[in-house]
Amino acid sequence: MANIKIVTDSSVTIEPDLVEELDITIVPLSVMIDGTVYSDSDLKEEGKFLNMMKSSKNLPKTSQPPVGLFADTYERLTKEGAEHIVSIHLTHALSGTVEAARQGANLAGLDVTVIDSTFTDQAMKFQVVQAAKLAKADSSLTAVLEGIRDICEKTELFIGVSTLENLVKGGRIGRVTGLISSFLNIKVMMELKNHELITVVKGRGLKTFNKWLDSFIEHAQGRKIAELGISYCGTADLANAFKDKLAVFGAPVAVLETGSIIQTHTGEGAFAVMVRYE
Repeated sequence: MANIKIVTDSSVTIEPDLVEELDITIVPLSVMIDGTVYSDSDLKEEGKFLNMMKSSKNLPKTSQPPVGLFADTYERLTKEGAEHIVSIHLTHALSGTVEAARQGANLAGLDVTVIDSTFTDQAMKFQVVQAAKLAKADSSLTAVLEGIRDICEKTELFIGVSTLENLVKGGRIGRVTGLISSFLNIKVMMELKNHELITVVKGRGLKTFNKWLDSFIEHAQGRKIAELGISYCGTADLANAFKDKLAVFGAPVAVLETGSIIQTHTGEGAFAVMVRYE
């Protein structure tokens, strides 16, 4: 069977041991903080980026990986024996990363299938992990791509933000349907669906998030859940409280700090709940 390698980008939130176990290659985005550019791969220590962002004079700016970095990565994997590469990336609505990956594949002139996951964070992790497991089991390219598609169709991503300030400053507020940008200090729950952030509920106080969670649990009742992911920016208190409530589904729940790319756009106090159905 074909030797297939899986590539993704650093907007994915994933356990390091899974990356090593499944031989996943992660291409880092970069973040500029007060004029200094950092590789996202160097900002993975718990709380490190949030502290840097809070003490910075200006909101950090994120950048997609250079086209040449993708080309170099694909060339290296091919030299190491990859017969085909599947490269899975965050939605084009949030970054130009997937297009940079396509250009990198063209530049390298190699057999690379570049996929827009339509998600990011742990919702993208669901696809990446499934693809890597199938590749490790010597599945065909067709089977790997079908597996990714199946996971994508059974995934939902919801994000809660405590302030709209970062979304406004980062230019993402125009991509959020149903929001008035003048109300910066409200709690907002959104769903990332079909490359669009759609407002689900908004209000003041943490009760907004708790009411949403109650409605989500009701919404998901009767459906078999394979796994859940909760990612957070700041403390893990709310995420762990949500984890306790979501235990009702009897599915594994991964609670992880999200990376610098997502934190830049969501701000402190944000979180995401991601679900993969059977």
